[in-house]
Amino acid sequence: MDGYKKIGILFALGLLAGCASKGCDEPLSGEACRTEQLLYQNDMLQAKMLIASGDMDNYELANALLERAKTQDKRGEVSFYQAVLKIHEGPQADEVLDLLEEAANADQPYAVALLYKIYAEPFLIEQADPLKAEQYRARYANLDVAKSGYPSFEKASALVNGLVSPPSDNQVSE
Repeated sequence: MDGYKKIGILFALGLLAGCASKGCDEPLSGEACRTEQLLYQNDMLQAKMLIASGDMDNYELANALLERAKTQDKRGEVSFYQAVLKIHEGPQADEVLDLLEEAANADQPYAVALLYKIYAEPFLIEQADPLKAEQYRARYANLDVAKSGYPSFEKASALVNGLVSPPSDNQVSE
């Protein structure tokens, strides 16, 4: 993946994180809540950037950040990005599918889009399952983000494809 695509992916991830961040608006939530929220957002942003870099040397730190963020995660982001890491590290399909199901059960749109990809192509599994793929496509259509139109299924699929594509050497030919 070239540098521009990675920047685009990071930009899209940042926008979505900002739109869907958990609030501390409840009475008496206080400064501790705000601090936890900021640390969660920081850990997730750093983990996403490390994963999107495609540099396997960064994956151990990304995983540590995801583990630390797990207690604050309400949207399935941690499980989704752990699945992406496992894909890059040489996945065990069962582990990836379990993580993606966990994320999809929290209505994580990218997890649903990736599950569609897995069963439609097939990706990570030996045989496509068009019926199961269509179930995930329909499930995406019922998510709040899909109803709002952002990200569309096509945008979510493009982002997922970028995240799970094999890292390139990022060299630009002259």
